[in-house]
Amino acid sequence: MSASQEQLLLLVFAGTLLLAVLISARAHRTVLSTAVLFLAVGILLGDGSLGVIKLQPDDDVVFILAELALFAVLFTDGMRVGWSDLRRAWRLPGRALALGLPLTMLITASLALLLTDLSVVESLLLGAVLAPTDPVFAAALVGNRRVPARLRQLLNVESGLNDGLALPVVLVLLVAAGGEGATPAVLLGELLLGVLIGFVVPYVAIWLERSRVFASRGEYVALTAVAIALLVWGLCSLTQANLFLAAFVAGVTIATFGPREAEAVSELGEIVAEMLKLAALLVFGLLISPPFLAEIPAAGYIFAVLALVLARPLALAVSFIGSGLSGREQAAAMWFGPKGFASVVYGLLVLQSGIATGDELFHLVALTITLSIIAHSSTDVVVARQFDEPDEVPRWTEASPDPPTH
Repeated sequence: MSASQEQLLLLVFAGTLLLAVLISARAHRTVLSTAVLFLAVGILLGDGSLGVIKLQPDDDVVFILAELALFAVLFTDGMRVGWSDLRRAWRLPGRALALGLPLTMLITASLALLLTDLSVVESLLLGAVLAPTDPVFAAALVGNRRVPARLRQLLNVESGLNDGLALPVVLVLLVAAGGEGATPAVLLGELLLGVLIGFVVPYVAIWLERSRVFASRGEYVALTAVAIALLVWGLCSLTQANLFLAAFVAGVTIATFGPREAEAVSELGEIVAEMLKLAALLVFGLLISPPFLAEIPAAGYIFAVLALVLARPLALAVSFIGSGLSGREQAAAMWFGPKGFASVVYGLLVLQSGIATGDELFHLVALTITLSIIAHSSTDVVVARQFDEPDEVPRWTEASPDPPTH
């Protein structure tokens, strides 16, 4: 990608961001969506449409932006879910993660086996890539105080954890599918080292800050988490530890041992992560075009639709047996499992992995995510309006604040 194209990409992103801000108030009350806006602009200006910006999946800007964005997203996701939060609200998210997440992977993989020519390992890889969820595409639901607090907490905690939990599965299956990279033993070492760095760096940093020798002034507290993030990034780059898993563990560690630091940086972290996510969605849209979508056979479209309307709903229907959720709450949780930003990045990892079916897998991932963004971000307002009654706050959330939204 030439320098002029990179400058044009920055200009388009800035203009789209300004437009999103200007229409945000109206969009919040309608089925309009910021995510759809960035995706649509990317598709419109991409090489297969107007051809204003010519971008290829192997361009450096795609990988660098995807890596930065996923690191920021996993880091901020981790800071939302400290161990105290999990102990307080583990029942419903625990069901969704311990049973719903693997069931979603398996059902999605089964659909791929039935409808495509992918092998068992490749189908499982596709299921793992599409398993994570992102409530940013259902903001009107998770940000609506009329929606029961336990449902909002469920969707936020689940999405905060499933990105990180799905990542090791994706990486292992990439190696099993013949992708370029480390052997399983080396990969395991990278994952474990990522967990170690993600825990030790923030723990030591926060311990030093609490010691008698060191102390942070109020305006510098927010920089603690920023410094930790940079240290984690640098150490992982030097040691080849898994960067993404380290980011997620570091976020959880900060939330657990340094709630003051997590709170101080939360607003800044949310803004940075959101901007990077929107930039990545714009780039993702640039890689998609009408000719790109036309290359996908009819069976691929059937798979994408069933992956959205069958896989997660069926998995959570099993997970929530005896949970005490009302039928309306269960239906909302089952439907709002949008395929979010993590799936975009994992799809790019598959495309760049060198496996024989990487292009076919990326087409299926891209189609499913596109349909999910359109379907989920345009129905969240409608579903949220069905919850007209005030929250009935369950006992385990009475002492906790309303969960933050993505």
